[in-house]
Amino acid sequence: MAAITASMVAELRGKTDAPMMECKKALTEAEGNMEKAEELLRVKLGSKAGKAASRITAEGVVTSFIDGTTGALLETNCETDFVTKNDSFLAMAKAAAELIAKHNPADVAALGALPYSQDSFGPTLEDVRKGLIGKIGENMSFRRFKRFAGSNKLAAYLHGTRIGVVVEYEGDDTAAKDVAMHVAAMKPVALTSNDVPAELIEKERAVAVGKAEEDRKAAEAAGKPAQSPEIVAKRVEGGVQKYLKEVSLFNQPFVKNDKQTVEQMLKAAGASVKGFTLYVVGEGIEKKVDDFAAEVAAQVAAAKGGA
Repeated sequence: MAAITASMVAELRGKTDAPMMECKKALTEAEGNMEKAEELLRVKLGSKAGKAASRITAEGVVTSFIDGTTGALLETNCETDFVTKNDSFLAMAKAAAELIAKHNPADVAALGALPYSQDSFGPTLEDVRKGLIGKIGENMSFRRFKRFAGSNKLAAYLHGTRIGVVVEYEGDDTAAKDVAMHVAAMKPVALTSNDVPAELIEKERAVAVGKAEEDRKAAEAAGKPAQSPEIVAKRVEGGVQKYLKEVSLFNQPFVKNDKQTVEQMLKAAGASVKGFTLYVVGEGIEKKVDDFAAEVAAQVAAAKGGA
């Protein structure tokens, strides 16, 4: 049997990033054949990836790519914040955004089928994703993306890696970049009040009605006269209108100068925003919260039961 040297183990570890002992075991099983040992580890990493694939991916990064009037915004998820700083994970996420812009995949499945190789994995992006799951030991997934193509100019802003914005605009570049930063900070839901989704308006109206009912009960308990239905209706509608101004981009006070609205700033700069897309990592994903006390208690109980 061929002698397994420390340099051979180090070489295999460098290729696969597998634990040192796993590399030594694979080399021993492969009788020193580096290619066969690497293949053995790939099989093991693949099974590891399968176990990780069911875990929740509520952390991650937002990446963007812009080339002229074509671009993309992508959210790529993982399980822990630690992986968001991993160079291989970041490289894949950045490359995927570029692939979206250049190839216009119909959905996440089509994105995964695009040709791409990295870290000895390939020949598709999906193969790289699965390979990195095994290599890093965490589930990761491409959650959502938007591709931009047309006559409008594009400005992107990434706040760290967790918030990403792409603004579609005409006119002044600096003003558009400022709007992208504003969107990241203030998180509007629509360009104008008229564009706010009906379900959000109804939800806000229900909140206003509930608040008015609480006020009525408080007044009744204090022996004060209740407001008339007409006044209550005006209060409810006033609350809804206030909400619409707060969440529509053009009506929001501009973050760099709150004496101006965003609409006024754009007009002064000779620019116009046609649309924006905002991604916040993990938005809408239910995160798993570990109850360590309960977990320890369960383990103690299991140990007692087996004794």
